[in-house]
Amino acid sequence: MGDYIDKIKERARSDIKTIVLPETTDKRTLIAASHILQEGIADLILVGNEEKILDGAGWLDIELDGAKIIDPHNTEKLDEYADLLYEVRKSKGMTPEKARETLLSDYLTFGVMMVKANDADGMVAGACHATADTLRPALQILKTAPGTKLVSGFFIMDVPDCDMGYNGTFLFADCGLNQDPGPEELAAIADSSAKSFKNLVGAKPIIAMLSHSTKGSAKHPLVDKMVEATRIAHEQYPNLVIDGELQTDAAIVPSVAKAKAPGSEIGGKANVLIFPNLDAGNIGYKLVQRLGKAEAYGPMLQGLAKPVNDLSRGCTWEDVVGVVALTAVQAQLV
Repeated sequence: MGDYIDKIKERARSDIKTIVLPETTDKRTLIAASHILQEGIADLILVGNEEKILDGAGWLDIELDGAKIIDPHNTEKLDEYADLLYEVRKSKGMTPEKARETLLSDYLTFGVMMVKANDADGMVAGACHATADTLRPALQILKTAPGTKLVSGFFIMDVPDCDMGYNGTFLFADCGLNQDPGPEELAAIADSSAKSFKNLVGAKPIIAMLSHSTKGSAKHPLVDKMVEATRIAHEQYPNLVIDGELQTDAAIVPSVAKAKAPGSEIGGKANVLIFPNLDAGNIGYKLVQRLGKAEAYGPMLQGLAKPVNDLSRGCTWEDVVGVVALTAVQAQLV
């Protein structure tokens, strides 16, 4: 674990938030929960059968003292959550019966309802669910934050022994949600990513719109998309420090920027990298994580009314601890 996540944990401890963990049959979740409680990073709500959760903790030889365990099948809040879910989704065909049945069978939806009802400040899931299963209830129930055009996914990448980015820390977007965003969406993702970087890293965001081309070195509709996205970003979000289209080396290496993009306002110092599509973003973050030995925290979500974050199914328990700490800090800023 790098210095970056230690600082995030400190911030999380300064104003304790309550985070829901619904995947209590996953041992990484339980091990992470015991560490989160020991380190005082967040208050936790574990969703599931109390006996099974405590049996799991016993088998793993961990303590879960201080965690609140809520079983959807015997909570007095079930009717309240079912009514709320029905209200939020009735225009989409939800019935009171279906709402109740969903809450009893889908713990991720139950967790999101706890956040919606202000019984928790955020949720982290995805260790054993696909991204779509984690995000669907969040998008349907919590909706987007005021003034946000779309919800997008990002990773905080903490690269060891790296003098690029902000002391080796970068934000990569979108690596988890929007498959082929258009220019307007890419500009909105850049704006959301700048806010997330400032909030979670505490440094000035310097944004590169990435491509296989730098300043017209190649001609292709994919290049045009990033040029147009950069133009829209300059127009709609004039406060951003942003440039594009740039190849990755021109975005993050000052000497390459000098040669390939002289006069670029970011000068090879980018710390927020906006990828042209989900293929590039997902491939890019995994290469940096696996080959560059980077800590990868996410996919975090930006643009939701309240924080719900996804985990990669290849995550470790340490990753879960990191994402819970980041979610708690996001919740402080809502």
